[in-house]
Amino acid sequence: MIFFRTLFKTKGEAISFAVFVALIAIILPLALPIFRLNLVGKYLSYGFVAIGLVLLWGRCGILSLGQGVFFGLGGYCMAMFLKLEASDPVSTSIQTTPGIPDFMDWNQITQLPWFWEPFKSFTFASCAVFLLPGLIAFIIGWAMFRRRVGGVYFAIITQAIALILSLGIDGNQGFTGGRNGITDLKTLLGWDIRTTGAQYTLYFLCVFLLLASALLAKYIINTRFGRVLMAMRDREDRVRFSGYDVAMCRTFVFALAAMLSGLGGALFVLQVGFMSPSLVGIIPSIEMVIFTAVGGRLSVIGAILGCLIVNFGKTAFSEAYPDAWLYLMGGTFIAVVMFFPDGLAGILDKSGTLKAKLSTLGTGLMKKLKPAESAEKASAAVAEIPKTAEP
Repeated sequence: MIFFRTLFKTKGEAISFAVFVALIAIILPLALPIFRLNLVGKYLSYGFVAIGLVLLWGRCGILSLGQGVFFGLGGYCMAMFLKLEASDPVSTSIQTTPGIPDFMDWNQITQLPWFWEPFKSFTFASCAVFLLPGLIAFIIGWAMFRRRVGGVYFAIITQAIALILSLGIDGNQGFTGGRNGITDLKTLLGWDIRTTGAQYTLYFLCVFLLLASALLAKYIINTRFGRVLMAMRDREDRVRFSGYDVAMCRTFVFALAAMLSGLGGALFVLQVGFMSPSLVGIIPSIEMVIFTAVGGRLSVIGAILGCLIVNFGKTAFSEAYPDAWLYLMGGTFIAVVMFFPDGLAGILDKSGTLKAKLSTLGTGLMKKLKPAESAEKASAAVAEIPKTAEP
């Protein structure tokens, strides 16, 4: 009971979370065909990045424009395992060198590279999905936050890292698949992930892990550590003078956000069946920030809904207006930023605040009107008293 009180400070928060769970776990699976539901699963995989950005950007005040790096690292870790499973000697018997991925054979590589060898193990690949992005983020965060690098400088550095990684993947086609990425992923431990049943299973797995991540984020936000993060965002020097290690706190949150992004990348690969450098560079990283900004960078559920709404908008606009959908999406982003700076979740917060203010005002007016009402009743009662004749 105490745990749930820590997660949800108000009854409205609990109701909002329950409605969100019903939407993605019951309503959408029943209402959508499997093709559309698979798209929703793809959109929800971006929700892991959005949750990390809520902690990092919304609560800690650190804007990262390179979360696509960690999303891509997690995705490539899973894709490497799936590709090796699909590249057994029997399936690749027509290649010059059987037993290695097809793109390596096309580039005249005759032996599996050493850094691919550990990814033959599903356990290693699953751990790498979390640990590799988290380790890299910890090193980057420790190096920069110790030197008090923040604000726009941190954003630019993370953007540069995203560009470097995408160019590195793109330029090493024989080892990474290059611009085409890692494709033709079919099975997971012998289980065909392309069937309808597998797509439903993977969708509900994504939903379960996303909800668990959202609850973890809400727990962190509502604890003392979450309040310290907000204090660092607003008054960093005061928090530092109070004895808190600001650099370590920010490094921890940055690493946690990276691990969540890596998990999202792995689930993206399982549901979509490929991974490419187009999901690692600057553009996808900025899009992930836009998802969070549209939904609300201070709200966990709002950020996830932002991922759904923006991506649904991209799909709908591109299908209905293939020549003008980019302009429509750009106009939508500009309108949200101009009129709703706190995102769509901020609208609900403002409406709740407005209702509270109106309720308080109404209560005050009633208290002021009660004495007057009592006076009017007293006057009416005196008027009804029969007059007696004077002696």
